[in-house]
Amino acid sequence: MISASILSADFSRLREEVLSVLDAGAERIHLDIMDGHFVPNLSFGPPVVRSLGRIPAPMDVHLMVENPGSYISPFAELGCEVITVHVEASIHLHRLLTLIREAGCKAGVSLNPATPGETLHPVLPFLDEILVMTVDPGFGGQKLIPEVLEKVSKIREMIDLSGQDIVLEVDGGIKVENIEKVARSGATRFVVGSGIFHTSDYRTTIEKLKENVDNAHGLYI
Repeated sequence: MISASILSADFSRLREEVLSVLDAGAERIHLDIMDGHFVPNLSFGPPVVRSLGRIPAPMDVHLMVENPGSYISPFAELGCEVITVHVEASIHLHRLLTLIREAGCKAGVSLNPATPGETLHPVLPFLDEILVMTVDPGFGGQKLIPEVLEKVSKIREMIDLSGQDIVLEVDGGIKVENIEKVARSGATRFVVGSGIFHTSDYRTTIEKLKENVDNAHGLYI
């Protein structure tokens, strides 16, 4: 599944960009929420998402913020399907994941590149998705850190051994030329920002992204 990160979109015509990328074949819209504290950048919040109106695809929220608990209700009320919090920013992670599910959303946890995958063991039963960052969060357009893919593979093994139905997603520097390698590490969902929005033909780019995932998995998921 390709999830288009609108952080790299043209915000002067954001709804048009969202509809265009969905029409081109993206299955989900990824919302990077930054507070200027947990990461050294500001992005946008619920009012911008509300301004999009109803869109014909699920939205997933990636909270790169110091106080993620205060953002759960606003985004749940906007109908977002998944809310993901960072393990590094969450003092009471079990509680946050429970609150996300109680709000009617799927619960996700994200890991920065330097955070070991083993930190997820205690919260696996509370998870619907795991989002592994292959760049340090905070800015779009960074290059993927290839060493993180070994961690992705280990998390894939952890999920498979648990027997749980947890989606493994990767975010950061994913483009046509490297998505096959990322898919071979065990990921099944891919957040792509500049790798789509900074190309001239969204449809052709997304078709090629999916084709390269097919090459890795044998069957596009």
